[in-house]
Amino acid sequence: MLQATDWADVKVVGIPRALLFYRFGVLWTTFFESIGRTVVVSDPTDKAIADEGDHLSVDECCLASKVFVGHVESLVGRCDAVFVPCYPTGEPRTGFCTKFQSATDMVRNTFRDQKLRVISCEVSNARKMKDVRRAFEEMALRMGVSLKDARAAFKAAWDAQRAHDEAQADAQDRTLRRVDEQRKVAKAAVAAGEDVAFPLGILVVAHPYITHDPYLSSAVIDSLTDMGATVIYADAMDHERSYKKSFDFSGTMPWLINRELIGAILLAQDRIDGIVLISAFPCGPDSMTDDAIMRCIQGTPILNLMIDAQSGTAGVETRVESFVDILRFQQKGGYVHG
Repeated sequence: MLQATDWADVKVVGIPRALLFYRFGVLWTTFFESIGRTVVVSDPTDKAIADEGDHLSVDECCLASKVFVGHVESLVGRCDAVFVPCYPTGEPRTGFCTKFQSATDMVRNTFRDQKLRVISCEVSNARKMKDVRRAFEEMALRMGVSLKDARAAFKAAWDAQRAHDEAQADAQDRTLRRVDEQRKVAKAAVAAGEDVAFPLGILVVAHPYITHDPYLSSAVIDSLTDMGATVIYADAMDHERSYKKSFDFSGTMPWLINRELIGAILLAQDRIDGIVLISAFPCGPDSMTDDAIMRCIQGTPILNLMIDAQSGTAGVETRVESFVDILRFQQKGGYVHG
């Protein structure tokens, strides 16, 4: 049977700067560029994009999904087709929220009147290179690319994504080591009778499309840094180590990224002063995992924040500032735990 090449005329590929772009964006862009396509990534999220996504989405969609739709809309007329991959839950404990399985059909139906072309592939298991490779090779064949060139492009893309992930993980390790060293210096100064402030390391726990989208997370991140806290990003820690560590917490959790976030908490818990959970209303997986974290992670203060399209930043900033103040007070021995 001959392979269809119905996407061979697609020369400019649009990629929404939302959702799994913040996890696999390097792989996606490198792959398309390696097969000779021009990639147009939508502009960073702003109020106009968020409002348009909210207008086009049903009320039940989470904030992150609404923002994604806004990014797709912003690409209309700027590319030959928009890339919207499908990430179904192919195997237990490596799956994604159902919105990642339905994203392709959702976009096609939402923008059917604009006749927006959508190219896609179905990745059954994002942790297995052969499953990801098969999906991208099949898509490349439909774009008129030879199998040999598709395989070479995928290898370049996989290697680029791996290098990016390793660099992010190394950055988090360096940050944790720096906080460790600052604590040693502060303890020595206190022992010598000096009045010094201890460093404050805060682990931010959120899906990467929340943490690394400044429009959605800047109120939290900026407030933490403005108050002198050092931020460590759970989603950027070593994915493999975090995934494996998550089984100390739960053997049945079905969502890959939530697993990695919880594993990162367990890996970093002894080296941080507090945890900030950020969720986009009304995220289903987070509603379960955040509750489990609040109940089961003991000995580390946790601030649980929910952001939505209607809330301003003032309330979030006040809660973050109060949380940091409490942690500072604890560092000075302000609370005694029985």
